[in-house]
Amino acid sequence: MRFNTVLFDLDGTLMDHLPAIHRCYAHTLPQLGLPAPTYEQVKRAIGGGLENAMVKFIPAARLGEALAIYRPFWDANLLTGADPMPGALALLERLHARGIVCAVFTNKLGTSARQVCAHLGFTPHVLQVIGAKDTPWLKPAPEFTAHALKLLDADPATTCLVGDSPWDVQAAHNAGFPCFAVTTGTHTADELRAAGADGIYENLTALGAAEFLVT
Repeated sequence: MRFNTVLFDLDGTLMDHLPAIHRCYAHTLPQLGLPAPTYEQVKRAIGGGLENAMVKFIPAARLGEALAIYRPFWDANLLTGADPMPGALALLERLHARGIVCAVFTNKLGTSARQVCAHLGFTPHVLQVIGAKDTPWLKPAPEFTAHALKLLDADPATTCLVGDSPWDVQAAHNAGFPCFAVTTGTHTADELRAAGADGIYENLTALGAAEFLVT
């Protein structure tokens, strides 16, 4: 095994949370006098953190007002429509059993990420769940990746990232290690290829077999 540490993105990679996210946008925007976005519009907007996604639908000046509606509804409903991606738990279990350090590295709010990881059974197999508001940074900021490596006592030479977006690719490459991508999230194979992903797979099962020899 050439990797001692594997960082995993969460949404679109280890889990499908898009139905819950869309539901929260559909709850929030009409209360601001704006049309509810479609599922596809929300899918294309997310990935860079909640604030960055939200201002694609509302004026920046109304962000605080929108978050005051969104966040309580999210906190009350985030486990409804939170489902593991096929093969996610098995991959985490097998890597952990081999002594590989696994961690969740996400732009999802850290408190929400830890709650859903516990709910889905991921927590026993990951050393850390690192998310938004845990630090001042988000992916792909080099400081955020450096923070994760330091927290895990990880060497970039034996680390990789598994994700589903150009932010994941850039975050990994900024730190000098590869990013293997799945197309189960918000971006297509062509988009991931253009971003420079080191390997692109249709799901975690295929990725695990190819990159980690997990079958």
